[in-house]
Amino acid sequence: MRKNIVKFFAAGVAVISCTVIPATGKGVATVEEKPLAGLTLSLEKYCNAVITDIVNEEKRDREAEDIQDSTAKTDKTTGREAKTDSKKTTIKANSSSNNIETEEEFKLNLVYDRLGVANVHNYLNVRKSPGESSKIVGKMTKNSGCNVYKIKDGWAKIVSGKVNGWVKAEYLITDQEAEARAKRVATLRATVSTETLNVRTLPTIDSAIYDQISADEEYRVAEDNITEDWIKRYIAKYCSKKDLRGIDIEKMYKDASNWVMLKIDEERMFVSKDFINFTYNLNRAVTIKQPSHRGNSGSSGSTGTSTSSSIADYAMQFLGNKYVWGGTSLTNGTDCSGFVMRIYEHFGYYLPRTSRAQAEATKSVSSQDVQVGDLFFYGSGSTVNHVALYIGGGQIIHASNSRDGIKISSAYYRQPLKIGRVM
Repeated sequence: MRKNIVKFFAAGVAVISCTVIPATGKGVATVEEKPLAGLTLSLEKYCNAVITDIVNEEKRDREAEDIQDSTAKTDKTTGREAKTDSKKTTIKANSSSNNIETEEEFKLNLVYDRLGVANVHNYLNVRKSPGESSKIVGKMTKNSGCNVYKIKDGWAKIVSGKVNGWVKAEYLITDQEAEARAKRVATLRATVSTETLNVRTLPTIDSAIYDQISADEEYRVAEDNITEDWIKRYIAKYCSKKDLRGIDIEKMYKDASNWVMLKIDEERMFVSKDFINFTYNLNRAVTIKQPSHRGNSGSSGSTGTSTSSSIADYAMQFLGNKYVWGGTSLTNGTDCSGFVMRIYEHFGYYLPRTSRAQAEATKSVSSQDVQVGDLFFYGSGSTVNHVALYIGGGQIIHASNSRDGIKISSAYYRQPLKIGRVM
């Protein structure tokens, strides 16, 4: 029997689930790679540490400011101190994924009970302290979720994913309005429980490796209720006889329920549930990492020339804008290659229209020599079908898909086929 997926909003993460699908003994081959220096932290452990720090800070603030909204209230009639329970808010989960019951409930904010959702067209800056001149430490795109700890003088103190800071309160919706928005926009996603993981062209380990994904990213689950009939329809629509060579079809049908289909950059690929965790959540803020300004900084990337830094800064202006397949408009919609083409065009550099042609037109560089402004090319096998712009700090900005639009990701959320330099 299929286990239910428990979903809830956790502090520091818009919505997060810790349910792990148990292993069935089947394995998916993994290939070790070391694209980035440093250790990938557990998101849950990181958020718990952030929450602890913020809780302690909030206590100090309340003591200093004598805030009267503590959890203890005095009963005016009896003089007794009555402890107020934390709000336990539940909302119904709506999902396009077939096996998630729409009547299943999940809680909002286990530690704090105030959800905030970015109510912006493209993105909202998260600053280190309240004030327009304060350093930007992260960005929240449209409908990203956060936990709101306090609102003071028009600024909200929030934590969203790994980002802890302040945003202008006028650009957040909170409480019931935020909960209603969350019901409409939260999606089921997968996080990898190993350092890297192979994904397949079909839901069986016998099929070809499509790509590698990493623990640095969340991946959208396009279908988690895979059955024999579903596979038959998928094969009829998307596969050729060549794709089925060497595959035990009956074995694939029998093991179908142990796989999910991910949709990454509008590409379909399959992964075993044995090596992923499910989350049902909103987007979260992304950390804005500052690359080194002195020399080469290895896998984190150096800034390169002042022009390349300007290119990255210009690209960031369009964060959160729409993805449109075949589009080339930075404001009205663009696909991945149209995005980098227009960014470089603004600075007087010509790039071909498609990602494959762009890969051929750029000079290859190693991951140890990557600089801001370089292009990361992704695909399957030796075929390039996606491109992104490196912005430093191990991050890329790209026109990803129709749901997320132009977004920031880890540069190694997929295995790059090539890193190319334009200038």
